[in-house]
Amino acid sequence: MDTADNFARPDIQSLLAYGWNERVAALFTTFPNRIPGRVVRVDRMRYLVATPHGQTDAFKGPHDEGSETGTPATGDWVALAAGSDQRASVAAILPRHSVIKRLDPSVAGARPEEQVLVANLDVAFVVHALDRPAQLSRLERTLVMAWESGAIPALVLTKADLMDGGPQGHAVREAVEAVRQIAPGVEVIAASNVTGFGLDEVLGLMSPGMTGALIGESGSGKSTLINNLLDEQLQSTGPTRSGDGQGRHTTTSRELIVIPGRGILIDTPGLRAIGLWSGRDGLAQAFRDIENLAADCRFADCRHETEPGCALQAAVNRGDLDPRRIDSHRKMEAEVAQQEHQLSVRMSRANQRTAGRRSRPIRNDDVEE
Repeated sequence: MDTADNFARPDIQSLLAYGWNERVAALFTTFPNRIPGRVVRVDRMRYLVATPHGQTDAFKGPHDEGSETGTPATGDWVALAAGSDQRASVAAILPRHSVIKRLDPSVAGARPEEQVLVANLDVAFVVHALDRPAQLSRLERTLVMAWESGAIPALVLTKADLMDGGPQGHAVREAVEAVRQIAPGVEVIAASNVTGFGLDEVLGLMSPGMTGALIGESGSGKSTLINNLLDEQLQSTGPTRSGDGQGRHTTTSRELIVIPGRGILIDTPGLRAIGLWSGRDGLAQAFRDIENLAADCRFADCRHETEPGCALQAAVNRGDLDPRRIDSHRKMEAEVAQQEHQLSVRMSRANQRTAGRRSRPIRNDDVEE
């Protein structure tokens, strides 16, 4: 059966709401004897998967050839196999077109590991609440991660109703402008879950078949935002703590939710640690102002400190560039370089071990008589 016929099969129609399209259909032809599905939620090693026959629980199984490595993440398209006990298992993870990942915070030291948060998204909504001071360096770091994913980032500043003058007041406009200074090329939307201000702009970035993910701190209003876009109380929410404004982590797992007529949103728990996993492309995108200015420095190896002809320092002296932004870029660039070095050393040692095993002399007892 060709791709067009496979895409048009009646039993696939129920997956259209979850983003099934011709690209996914073409990928799935590699696994013709499997059941297609999309991961809705991950609970430890159990996966809730939307299939043509409804949602079902699935478990990790041996991967078919051609599968992505690792474990499935929310948003993944997967191929399911039915076992003899009638339990579904994930036989393959289809190639991802985008993925948000970070340095796994549970792994420390010289053995960095990646943690995949969500997969196959088109828009990464970075959510920040205006009831707390903007941590610009943290927002920059989150934007690097979002750009690196391959999705298009957008910034949503929630709780605009709590600012002096309300959502359309001067304080909100100032906050939006301050954030725009550290987010070149990124749509910045002020919103209120109380008044509904800005929600149409958020929806305007979505369309049927598209997937967006909400990422940000706990208590920033991600789940409430989804409830408002759905116009129903689907996601569990809770008040923020009065002492520090932090949320109570009412979202405990990453979950994919269909917004009728608008696409799909993935709600995520609040992120504490944002360790970058790779990030060269994300850095270039999130700091394109720095990258563009640096191209005009007199010396190609300029460190942007006291060198003559430094375009970045000239921009700082003119008041066109915040020196904090240079420091932020430098720190993340060093972090990415260190991680790349660690991974390179690990890869080199693994290759040496493999080469050593291949060159091991064959002993007589290795050969069957």
